[in-house]
Amino acid sequence: MAQEISEKVYSFITDEGEERACETISEKACKEVPGNFLKNVASGGFSKLANQLVSPGTTLPWIFSSLSVPPALVGALVPIKDAGSLLPQLFVSAKIRAFSRRKWFWAIPAFCQGLCLLAMAWVVQSTEGLAAGVWILSLLTLFSFASGIASISFKDVLAKTIDKGKRGQLLAYRASMGGIFTAACGLFLYFQNGENQSIDYLFWLVLAGACCWFISAGFFAGIYEEKGATEGGRTPIKELKKGWSILSKDKNLLNFIIARGLLMAVPLAQPFFVVIAQKELGPEVKNLGFMVLAAGIGAIISSPFWGRFADKSSRKMMMLVAFLAILNILAMVSFQYWPDEYHLIYSLAVLFLLHVMIYGGARLSRKTYLVDFAPKDERPLYVSLSNTLIGIATLIAAGLGSLSAFLGPDGMLLVFAGLLLLAIMMAFKLKEV
Repeated sequence: MAQEISEKVYSFITDEGEERACETISEKACKEVPGNFLKNVASGGFSKLANQLVSPGTTLPWIFSSLSVPPALVGALVPIKDAGSLLPQLFVSAKIRAFSRRKWFWAIPAFCQGLCLLAMAWVVQSTEGLAAGVWILSLLTLFSFASGIASISFKDVLAKTIDKGKRGQLLAYRASMGGIFTAACGLFLYFQNGENQSIDYLFWLVLAGACCWFISAGFFAGIYEEKGATEGGRTPIKELKKGWSILSKDKNLLNFIIARGLLMAVPLAQPFFVVIAQKELGPEVKNLGFMVLAAGIGAIISSPFWGRFADKSSRKMMMLVAFLAILNILAMVSFQYWPDEYHLIYSLAVLFLLHVMIYGGARLSRKTYLVDFAPKDERPLYVSLSNTLIGIATLIAAGLGSLSAFLGPDGMLLVFAGLLLLAIMMAFKLKEV
């Protein structure tokens, strides 16, 4: 009965007929596609919600301000989250390869991420000042390491359980469901009142994020995954040597990594959007809800379009999102020069929403391109190598934050616009897959 319902729901949302033929996965895996697709989407919906509820680009800076954490620690949030999740992957991928079923390397780390947020909720409720900042950054580091392990296995499980032509749609539906959940939570926060209760609201927000990770882990653990190849496993040192060998021979991989690194300008720009918007909106919890709502709406609107676009050409999609990001950044920079009648909260909200939509497209395009481009037997290595190098680039880019003292938010946004122009040029050089 459950399988029949899964078949009908899957056929409805993907527009696939009764006759299903798979080109890149086994016949048995092909039969399990509907159930795996829906479980993956449900898992993604809750994980996306958790990430938005406790985001280093929006929620955590708000929490730091509410807990009187020294401002110097705020700038460490995004780099720790991104670099911490990317840097360890090259050394972990070899260990993951030794296991024939790799879904547990997503489900267990997801559960651990929930535990980190559970501890973070306690910090929000019981600590403040420098101690709160140090505790949250420490927990965020552990959270990021778990996220890095999960990232490797996710792409491999995706490639083993979902046929090539449906992967972009799956990623899009994960984002859409997360967007719906996020929008609902944003609306709830937006209509809350009472400044003296703000810490309580933030506590429950982080606790809800922890629960979402637990639920997400449960859904992903239920995915049917066939045993995969385990031979050819390498030690971390051998993995590093093999990765360097592949990188030196595969020019397209090198170009992709450079293009992806330059596309990091999109998420790096987000805190500066938040700085400008927060100045206009004020620090109240309901205004945090307004931004969370914008993030949710952005995911709902953009994800279905991005998913189908990615399945047609993830390369062209990378160029498009970079171009749109440049236009949106220029609009934000010029905001102070807009006519007075357009200096409204809603104008800033639209710009922030568009940025969230563009960021979603950037993430989806590079994920889809890498999964489709990487050779089947070396996919975990390609993923981990790419992520490790991007992690190093993120740490270097974190140093750009020091320039904000001289350039200000507007100047930094212009720097990111320049990087995105280079991203377009590098994406143009990529092979079509």
